[in-house]
Amino acid sequence: MVLNRYDPPKPASGEIESDELAVTDDALVKVFALGPGAELSAHEHSASTNVFHVLEGTVTVIQDDTEETVHAPGVILHERGVAHGARNDTDSVAVLTASLCPMP
Repeated sequence: MVLNRYDPPKPASGEIESDELAVTDDALVKVFALGPGAELSAHEHSASTNVFHVLEGTVTVIQDDTEETVHAPGVILHERGVAHGARNDTDSVAVLTASLCPMP
């Protein structure tokens, strides 16, 4: 049995690749690999709290009208109903997980 589920995709420039790392009745954890120049558009989850964990690289985190550059390792809390997204403004791949609880 392999316990480590972290095996991030390797997207090309401008692309996003994602995968579900854990799905249960009450939680979802996805990994997002953002190629240089890629953006995960801002969106919201009205019934779930969302937490980003920046694992590799640097991302510009978007939260409502605020943007902040976050270097790995980093953790960003998005309360329920708060618009959030991420953008890679660097020349390297950036990797983050998004954990949603409870399941949307």
